[in-house]
Amino acid sequence: MDLRIFFQPLEEEVYGSNNDPASFGNSISYFGEQPPDYRGANIAIIGLPDDHQNPGQTFAAREIRKKLYSLKKGSGTYRIVDLGNLNNGIDITESHNRLREVCSILIEKNVLPIIIGGTHDYTFGQYRAYEQMDKLVSLLNVDALLDIDDKGETINNTNHIHKILLHEPNYLFNLCQLAYQSYLIDNEAIHVLEKLYFDAHRLGHLRQHLIEIEPVVRDADLMSFDITAIKSCDAPGNKNAQPFGLTGEEACQICWYAGLNEKLSSVGFYEYNPEFDDHNKKTASVIATMIWYFVEGFYNRKDESNFRGNDYLRYVVSMPEDSSSMVFYKSKISQKWWMEVPYPRGNFAYERNLIVPCSYSDYQQAAKGDIPDRWINTQAKLI
Repeated sequence: MDLRIFFQPLEEEVYGSNNDPASFGNSISYFGEQPPDYRGANIAIIGLPDDHQNPGQTFAAREIRKKLYSLKKGSGTYRIVDLGNLNNGIDITESHNRLREVCSILIEKNVLPIIIGGTHDYTFGQYRAYEQMDKLVSLLNVDALLDIDDKGETINNTNHIHKILLHEPNYLFNLCQLAYQSYLIDNEAIHVLEKLYFDAHRLGHLRQHLIEIEPVVRDADLMSFDITAIKSCDAPGNKNAQPFGLTGEEACQICWYAGLNEKLSSVGFYEYNPEFDDHNKKTASVIATMIWYFVEGFYNRKDESNFRGNDYLRYVVSMPEDSSSMVFYKSKISQKWWMEVPYPRGNFAYERNLIVPCSYSDYQQAAKGDIPDRWINTQAKLI
């Protein structure tokens, strides 16, 4: 399909004054006078000039691009295209459908979409891109809020997670809520996630154990990042900006982890509103740097899917209670850990075990005779 029908070119002010040959902007192909060819690319940037719910976000993608294009090119041989700005549909549902169709085509061609701008409910369109892929997916949602409101038929940025949970067909294997702030969320909403054996990591826990978040990020197929998760002094360009939240550095660390994740095939950065930003567009700079770290992680990916090769150490831990054992793998290259979780009897007849990312602390816990929570929650979702 010709994707050009979905997009409009970039504003000249985004790229017209960039004369630095070593810059990010001059290392990629973008939709200026002519649309770029996405075939053969690794990454495609998609701008959302959202004006359905919040007209102030119309120029969010433009401001992010201006900051991103001026950064220096990172490592690796870039094969990145900027497809331009997605044309709005007649309503929010049509706009979501357009994003779904574009992302589905790109992912099928092994091109990773980076979505910038728009309200957080565009996550629904991003998620639905996986609908025809005949696979279960894990969604990583980074947000100070949960957006699980069950009110209203029309999808918006307060109920889209609820819509995802109820969507049919159901192909959501795991939802991980990252960096939520307890005083902004009803406890009952967190209990709903726990009953479904989904993951939720509050801001304080994340900050104290940031290295433990890496396996969580490594298990995601798609990531949705609401800028509300970043504290207001680092990212004021959001109407819900909070005095507490992730620092810009912590947000970049999460994006670095996400870029390294070989499974992850789409990412979106939502809820930036230039009208709330400061004079220097600090928030746009933070988002641009997050994208830069994601891209840098992407070009440092290593193929770590063959656990039978010589690049892994295999550890078998005997569990004292039921005379069974747990199997762990450690990469000699990246030092990352994985563990085997057996499928319940009768399910997935052609596979015996699911291998999921874990941390060294999970291995230590098993070595002491305790089953890690990550193992328990994973198997519960397989039943």
